[in-house]
Amino acid sequence: MFKKVRWFLFVLLAITVGLYPVMYFLVDREFGLLSTKSAELLANVFWNAGFYTHIIFGGLALLTGWLQFSASFRNKNLPIHRLLGKIYLVCAVLSATAGFAIGFFATGGIVAATGFISLAIIWFTTTLKAYFHIREKQVNAHRKWMTFSYAACFAAVTLRLWLPLLSAVFKDFTTAYIIVAWMCWAPNLAVAYFLTKRYEVSEKI
Repeated sequence: MFKKVRWFLFVLLAITVGLYPVMYFLVDREFGLLSTKSAELLANVFWNAGFYTHIIFGGLALLTGWLQFSASFRNKNLPIHRLLGKIYLVCAVLSATAGFAIGFFATGGIVAATGFISLAIIWFTTTLKAYFHIREKQVNAHRKWMTFSYAACFAAVTLRLWLPLLSAVFKDFTTAYIIVAWMCWAPNLAVAYFLTKRYEVSEKI
């Protein structure tokens, strides 16, 4: 029962936050994180291109990535698994690259910027490592690095869970945002590490 509830919450959060970027096209431009940006930055064509590339393809990565972790679906629908994997790869690389570019303009200065830039590099690197391993038919290594990749991708979810809590604790959005720039992904990678260690144990048994 616990596993089913955990899986349900995982899927629900991935889909909900994966669809979240749609809101930026339905409401006022100053919605969400855009409300913290300066008018000058919001008018910058290159920053806007990076921002919308990041959220659109990041959302698609979240929406296509979660299903890859269902063993029953993967085993019964291998062609679809491979197709979704290719879509995820393209979306992750594009979103991570754009995230790296706009990370330099993160609210909160250099500490927040370093956190988000680090996340972009980790997401980009782990995704490509997963891809190159599957090209070499190294399924176990592919599974390991894809777990790390989606853990980085899932930072979009954990950011939205941590930020309201941290804002309530510190009573200051900027302080909360500086912390969440690291908190949104570091614990995720720790979870991914323990999951991959469990994979290794199950493979030896």
